[in-house]
Amino acid sequence: MKRDMELCRKILFAIEKQYIDASIYNLKIEGYSPKEVSYNSGLLYEAGLISAYKSQNADDHLYSFAVGHLTWEGHDFLDKIREDTIWNKTKSIIKGKVLPMTLDIIKEVASAIISAAVQGAVKGIASSNIEITE
Repeated sequence: MKRDMELCRKILFAIEKQYIDASIYNLKIEGYSPKEVSYNSGLLYEAGLISAYKSQNADDHLYSFAVGHLTWEGHDFLDKIREDTIWNKTKSIIKGKVLPMTLDIIKEVASAIISAAVQGAVKGIASSNIEITE
């Protein structure tokens, strides 16, 4: 099965929204099979973005799975790709430069986009002659 970064993003959003204080069992993501959600959840666990992942199989079929909460790194990663404009620009740059869609490259490209936006905002503040007093 292939890793699906679109699905991984949706899983992170779903966990952020649904997790309260116990594992989420058989997380459902519209348009994806339980096997796809389970597989990609396991990858998110291996990457350190979610705190727990456990699956149960019977007769070579997925019976159930559970996911834990987002880790600190999971929250940071989701915050970098939360906005659709940043996510879409990140994907466009990666595709345009023919780079692999890996977690590290997504983080780096999204961080660069955010850094450029912050620099533009700081320049805008500086040029507006806003006086900062203590």
